[in-house]
Amino acid sequence: MPQSGVPTRRAADLDSAVGESSACLVRLDRVAVTLGRTPVLRDLDLRVGAGEALGVLGANGSGKTTLLHLLATLVTPAAGRGEVLGRELGSPDAGETRPAIGLVGHLPALYPQLSLAENLRFVARLTGRENRAADRALNAVGLGGAAHRRAERCSQGMQRRAELARVLLTQPSLLLLDEIHAGLDRDAVGLVDHVVAGVRGRGGACVLVSHEPDRLTRVVDGMVRISDGRAEPVAGANQRGAPS
Repeated sequence: MPQSGVPTRRAADLDSAVGESSACLVRLDRVAVTLGRTPVLRDLDLRVGAGEALGVLGANGSGKTTLLHLLATLVTPAAGRGEVLGRELGSPDAGETRPAIGLVGHLPALYPQLSLAENLRFVARLTGRENRAADRALNAVGLGGAAHRRAERCSQGMQRRAELARVLLTQPSLLLLDEIHAGLDRDAVGLVDHVVAGVRGRGGACVLVSHEPDRLTRVVDGMVRISDGRAEPVAGANQRGAPS
């Protein structure tokens, strides 16, 4: 089994470690990302296999969000090689993976003037699903009673729940969560666990960025910390398949 997200072995060793029973959905080999003229990530190796979840820690400005944007094909590597869902990052067909990627960022991906139901139904139409599927997703996250409230009038916690409803609706193969626990009440934290478990149960993969490691330990196989642009395993975290 691969060491989930842990960059301690180089490409050849990691390739041989990914068994036939565990497809590698995220593969980064010595990847660097530069924004403008500023190096943000460098010499980064990661693996996340099917059914796995990786937690990512790091200080503000360390590059955690940039890593998620890289995996979402929103930025391209300046050096190194990466694959997400079988497509090479930076290649002409990398964007073909986007319908299978769910990114929940710092800011809600909601149209503020539309109601929660209208937002979810819009996503349903874009993805070929029925309105009732959107309504079921809102009910599943406890927002059925607020379905007709405009997004701009919803609390941060409600907006985060709506984002989780979008994940339930679209069922991505790769789920990327950026500080998803921010603004959530205790009940909603359980929703995060449920959504992550659902993606993993379908054979997908999850990458969760957080500054609260205690929130991640229940749902991830291992954690890395971004520091000086590199990812290093977190000592004491459960690193599945880690070498002795």
